[in-house]
Amino acid sequence: MKPSEALALKRDELGAVVARYPMKNLRLFGSALHGQDREDSDLDLLVDPLPGTTLIDLGGLQRELEVLLGVPVHLLTPGFISEKFRAQVLAEARPV
Repeated sequence: MKPSEALALKRDELGAVVARYPMKNLRLFGSALHGQDREDSDLDLLVDPLPGTTLIDLGGLQRELEVLLGVPVHLLTPGFISEKFRAQVLAEARPV
């Protein structure tokens, strides 16, 4: 299954998963956003960490999203995006 298809099937459940972590503003970017994803693609997601968010929180959310969606998830925060690409990713990212 393509990541965009998995996202469409489970979109309503994502908010509850993210709400369990100190993060907000889940957004989609990359190939799934542009309709260019394939069955072997990962799902590129962006989230804003709240104060106190740890790498363990990010890893836990990424793992929960992968289990829920059944596809690999690439979860980033704006600070983890290379400065070379950050402005472009932030401009194109769309709320999930």
